[in-house]
Amino acid sequence: MNPLAALGGLGRAVLSLLATFGKVGIFAVDAISHIFRPPFYPREFFVALMNVGWLSLPVVGLTAIFTGGALALQIYAGGARFNAEAVVPQIVAIGMVRELGPVLVGLMIAARVTSSIAAEIATMKVTEQIDALVTLSTHPMKYLTAPRVLAALITVPLLVGIGDVIGIAGGYVVATENLGFNAATYLQNTVNFLETKDIVSSLVKGAAFGLIAAIMGCYYGMNSGRGAQGVGRATKSSVESAAIMILAANFILTGVFFSV
Repeated sequence: MNPLAALGGLGRAVLSLLATFGKVGIFAVDAISHIFRPPFYPREFFVALMNVGWLSLPVVGLTAIFTGGALALQIYAGGARFNAEAVVPQIVAIGMVRELGPVLVGLMIAARVTSSIAAEIATMKVTEQIDALVTLSTHPMKYLTAPRVLAALITVPLLVGIGDVIGIAGGYVVATENLGFNAATYLQNTVNFLETKDIVSSLVKGAAFGLIAAIMGCYYGMNSGRGAQGVGRATKSSVESAAIMILAANFILTGVFFSV
């Protein structure tokens, strides 16, 4: 294989990736700016609030409670090798609040909400409903994107907080019912070990992940191809991009909050 051809292919891939980052960045700034500029569409906002927040509660709750319970079992089994079973409440609390809670909620939102937003907007583009909005002098970014981004920015941190509590509760139930922990001591250790910074970092991550999930869904929906294949490709790409960006953002934010 010609080395120059291989190098040229690599260069084109890198340039394409950088161009995509630039387009997403410009789209994100434009979407956020429309949140603060009239006209506003409260009905669209409250519909998005229900779809992103309330309807995501079941999957968030189930994910969190099973994760918290499994985490308690794993920590107890691992700690038993070093006679350190007593650390279960502390590690479950810090593991759920700092990492597992925000990341799992973010990924569930990417799977459920990002895909839904991308499919909905892409279908509107394919059926020319977005063109109809423009004909009616309604800005698609303001009518479709801004309400969804604002709803995700508000509700995902709340979902992360609820997920943290439910995950800790799952660990508590497993530890007190199956592992022989005293209920009052478990709760006291959990409260004493958590710091304000842990909770703040969890909520900030939730806001960042919600923003990423909504932006990716709207971006790929707005830029989808024509036909059923275009809708499917936009939905798939939105979830993949949102999941990768959420994990990358988690790494960066963890470094910001907890770097030594």
